[in-house]
Amino acid sequence: MSTVHIKPVPVTPAEVIAVARESARVAIDPEAREAMARSRAFIDDIEREGRPVYGVSTGFGALANTFVAPERRAELQHALIRSHAAGVGDPMPKEVVRAMMLLRLRSLALGRSGVRPEVADALAALLNADVTPWVPRHGSLGASGDLAPLAHCAMVLLGEGWVLADDGSRSEAAPVLDAAGLSPITLSSKEGLALINGTDGMLGMLLLAVADLRHLLVMADVCAALSNEAMLGSDRPFQPELHEIRPQPGQALSAANIHLMLQDSEVMDSHRNDLAHAVQDAYSMRCAPQVAGAARDVLAYAETTAARELLSVVDNPVVLADGRVESTGNFHGAPLGYAADFLAIAAADVGSISERRVDRLLDVTRNRGLPAFLSPDPGVNSGLMIAQYTAAGVVAENRRLAAPASVDSVPTSGMQEDHVSMGWAAGCKLRTVLDNLGTLLAVELLSSVQGLQLRQPLIPSPAARAAIAAVAPIAGKPGPDQFLAPVIEQVRHLVQGPALRAEIEAAVGPLR
Repeated sequence: MSTVHIKPVPVTPAEVIAVARESARVAIDPEAREAMARSRAFIDDIEREGRPVYGVSTGFGALANTFVAPERRAELQHALIRSHAAGVGDPMPKEVVRAMMLLRLRSLALGRSGVRPEVADALAALLNADVTPWVPRHGSLGASGDLAPLAHCAMVLLGEGWVLADDGSRSEAAPVLDAAGLSPITLSSKEGLALINGTDGMLGMLLLAVADLRHLLVMADVCAALSNEAMLGSDRPFQPELHEIRPQPGQALSAANIHLMLQDSEVMDSHRNDLAHAVQDAYSMRCAPQVAGAARDVLAYAETTAARELLSVVDNPVVLADGRVESTGNFHGAPLGYAADFLAIAAADVGSISERRVDRLLDVTRNRGLPAFLSPDPGVNSGLMIAQYTAAGVVAENRRLAAPASVDSVPTSGMQEDHVSMGWAAGCKLRTVLDNLGTLLAVELLSSVQGLQLRQPLIPSPAARAAIAAVAPIAGKPGPDQFLAPVIEQVRHLVQGPALRAEIEAAVGPLR
């Protein structure tokens, strides 16, 4: 997707990903310009008539009853941006900022914000010139939307504030704009408020997280299948008829994936009729689809919430089609905060059950004939012992991060904004949980692959052979201890990227 066309209709999740991660360009279509011009005409009418309207002729928040003289209203908008760009902390990743800018652009293009098309042009120009504002992590309470992060973006439009460099450092905005051939803009009435009032940062993080977790849940099924195979588990609990009698949709998909990947395996066949084999496997093996499947259902809820938000007008005040300018609470991030928190809970639990399978794989008393810690020479060598320690520490962090942000609220603005969503914080911690989940699945993938290598000369499933072919060049075969940190890091990139899934699907068919 090389160009995303901005129209007076919502953008799609795929378009957000394309701009955020693939540097797709944006182009504002004529009908969007017409929609913005119509809404701006209503604001100009209000200006001429001298009517008091929040954010147009008044102050903001607790200052909403303070009238602002016409000759100072442009100054009001610039002052708003400068005062609200009050964030602190490390910068947000480029992909989050670009997603936020695109979503603010689509919000303006819906024709409900009362801004001139020139303001949207300026945002589009930043995206197309690959100029990314430096947006600090802390500052948003998720109501009135993402004020501080969006204000840091708007500062760059004014030729002020900071721009993010590829190495995470920051530069003054003015020379960067000049080098890109861009000029600062001057805001008119309502336009500063329209640039910062909305849920774009929360929504951008949620959309990125949904895409990431959708992939990671498939990889969780991959890891569960390989671990079951390496531990001589049974494939019987994953038969489709056992999941038809509990019609949870995510569970059925996860079970189907695992069942598919366990077919055509000499390892599985080697114990299928062994009376000494356990009648029932441990929960972490047998219940993998119940946990990952439940996470899939939470993901479906989050996808629905994000899709609705993409349809939404979240500015305040809004310009209705009949010319009325009305205050609204649509900027409140509760729906997005809840969704992000639910995803963090689900992802943390998927990581937790993954770590339990790792522990079982390494424990000589429970791994059904594999050497201790998957070392052919345990004692002198510790094998993957400390990799499990690392996984345990990451699981503990994810459990802390799974505590919901959205149940918190700190009143602000002289009690005018007396209940806030903390949706931005929910999105930030969700990103950390998902990054941690990638690490946990990497440890499980490494462990299961080495366990299967130790089952030779039995030939594992086609899915396992594809995984071994991908991991072996990184980790080698089980043997003398090695520097594990870079191995885990490289396997994590394998888990998070598309290549391994593609190789497995080429071997067994599509995973869902």
